[in-house]
Amino acid sequence: MNVKMEVSYQTPKGTQTTLNSDEMRVGKAILIAEDLERTGRAKNVTFIDSHENTWTLKELKIYMKGIQTEPHNVTVYFDGGFDLKTKRSGLGCTIYYEQNGKSFRLRKNALVEELDTNNEAEYAAFHLGLQELDLLGVHHLPVTFVGDSQVVINQLNGEWPCLEEELSKWADRIENKLDQLGIHPHYQFVSRKRNREADQLAAQALKEIEITSTIEIPLDE
Repeated sequence: MNVKMEVSYQTPKGTQTTLNSDEMRVGKAILIAEDLERTGRAKNVTFIDSHENTWTLKELKIYMKGIQTEPHNVTVYFDGGFDLKTKRSGLGCTIYYEQNGKSFRLRKNALVEELDTNNEAEYAAFHLGLQELDLLGVHHLPVTFVGDSQVVINQLNGEWPCLEEELSKWADRIENKLDQLGIHPHYQFVSRKRNREADQLAAQALKEIEITSTIEIPLDE
């Protein structure tokens, strides 16, 4: 979860002001707030999440302690590729998450034959990511979904209408799954270059190279 900080600050001579931070990860925000409080000049530190909910430092610490044993700070990269000649689709997703003080990367791909367009393959890749989140036990958390498909990203975030019947069915399926898991989605469009892991997984699926792996990675990677 990402939050912004609002801090009432007072100088040694009594001058007061209110400081507002950029959005940052919860763990970083807690560290900064604790450091500010040690100065004795920061008062009324408030945290604001992406849904405009407000938290005290104590509440945020309790929340973080409660989720440490579950996957959190989750980001899903997805990509789908469609081979017009063979009518087969390659789906790929890479999931980054933290759990028990460690950071992990999950990679998964799949080869499917029942789709008809590249846009359907992109939606199916997103749905593959959701299925993996379900298996991980991710629920009632914010999750960032990253892809290089403007169609999928802009239709799911409501910026573009979804007029094609098949894509509308995929969008409904995804939104129902998000509701079922209690996931609060954040959508991010990136270039194919920045989505290369998921793109490679989709390409490998089309070559019938099956990938299913989870590895621990450095926390700052």
